[in-house]
Amino acid sequence: MTETQPALPDAVSGREPAAMSVRGAAVWAMAGQYLAFAIQFVASVVISRYFLGPGEVGLFSIGMATALIVAVLQDFGLSRYISGLSVLDHAEISRCGSVALLFSLVIAAIIAATAWPMAGAYHEPRLAAILLILASSYLFVPLSVVPMALMARAMQFRGHFAVNVCAALAQGGVAVALAAAGYSSFALAWATVAAAAVRGIVAQAMRPSWPRRLQLNGIGQVVGFGARASVLYLTGALGTRTPDLIVGKMLGVTAVGLYSRAVSLSDQFRMLIAGAIGSVFFPAFARIRDRGEPMAPAYLRVVAGYSGVVWPGMAGLALASEPIIRLLYGPAWLRTAPLLAMIAVTEVMLIALPLVSDLPILAGKLNQLLARNLVDTVMSVVLLAVGTHWGVAGAAASRLVYAVFWFALYFRFMQRIVGFRVGSLLLIYLRSGLASLAAIAPLALTYALWVPPEVMTFAQLLLATGAGMGCWLVALVVLRHPVLGEMLGVAAAIPLVHRCMPARFRPA
Repeated sequence: MTETQPALPDAVSGREPAAMSVRGAAVWAMAGQYLAFAIQFVASVVISRYFLGPGEVGLFSIGMATALIVAVLQDFGLSRYISGLSVLDHAEISRCGSVALLFSLVIAAIIAATAWPMAGAYHEPRLAAILLILASSYLFVPLSVVPMALMARAMQFRGHFAVNVCAALAQGGVAVALAAAGYSSFALAWATVAAAAVRGIVAQAMRPSWPRRLQLNGIGQVVGFGARASVLYLTGALGTRTPDLIVGKMLGVTAVGLYSRAVSLSDQFRMLIAGAIGSVFFPAFARIRDRGEPMAPAYLRVVAGYSGVVWPGMAGLALASEPIIRLLYGPAWLRTAPLLAMIAVTEVMLIALPLVSDLPILAGKLNQLLARNLVDTVMSVVLLAVGTHWGVAGAAASRLVYAVFWFALYFRFMQRIVGFRVGSLLLIYLRSGLASLAAIAPLALTYALWVPPEVMTFAQLLLATGAGMGCWLVALVVLRHPVLGEMLGVAAAIPLVHRCMPARFRPA
């Protein structure tokens, strides 16, 4: 760790004396994410392997994609609004809770209104019932929006841990039970309702904030911020949620089942590796902004953390896609493997510039962000529509082209906001790229010299993966990658691990 690049935790200490440190918050956020991921992953494997086929999963994916396009408005920017405030009183909390309640009713009504038109458009009567079930889940959302934002603002991620794990248990348990009982796609819809209800109940238990009465006076600032943030979220949702709708319309429910499984697995894997700590960074960088400090040193360490960990993981997922799909989901899902490989490689580019929707808001550049987000959305939809002319593989390949355009669209914008040096960023990319090559080398050699992917066993895959992790750690040490210091810092924030660590590895 160099003197010119201070550790991220030192740069983002809390505004309140009782606030958790960034590394401590990251530990709790990652613990919750890992446990929730494990629960959801096991449930998805069991459901896909034994109960639901690609067509049934695809039908639910179309309904969920439709709901999520509208549901991005449910938060109405409240999480970012609350986390970004320098001062927050009880009246403001009550106003935010009231806005959350009103907008949840609006969102539920809009989703319900789309049920029959969508069912007609896709010639699937079951889609109407699925959308009505999903609409009911959003009635529980206002229970969790404000409590989760308040806990994030105070860097109290123990509460996030409890909320996320309980919601994952409810969703996984209901999904498996109903799928086993023969509820088909409806099992996944009712599981979404169960997760939303449990999430809201636990969040209120952890941080009660339900308004005793509607507080609508003085909501102009909340609505003003929320309206602009909602436009941002909506344009983003059109880019990220319409692929299932486009693939489903152009290629059918089986194709969208295969495509959505690849995207879901890639997203879950990315979240497993680094997704949880993203919730820590917005309030952390808000504190940097409030103190008037430069963002570049902390941002470069975030880039190093994401690229140094996510790049090797996604490269390994791409290379191991065939044995992973065959061993976990069975032969019915084998056509997902090449799609997963392409989408995992896409994540490498998309993770290279983290926080593109967060730091511009903190820097007061929301209008400029909105303009770029609109271009981003149009680009995503057009490329995907063109890609579907070559089938579901063309749809997945279009994501690779989109990722290159996305990086070019946001690179200079983020540089102007953060103020990082291009040379410093490229050096981080070089180190992360070399570490990624070291991580996948054992698996590549296993394919070439020992056993091909189509007959690889779980034990062989585990052995090659373990060797890859060892090579990756050695590469981090040899390359003096900044992420190594952050990993040791996060490990030291775990009490049991801290006591077992040699003194020379403990951060000062």
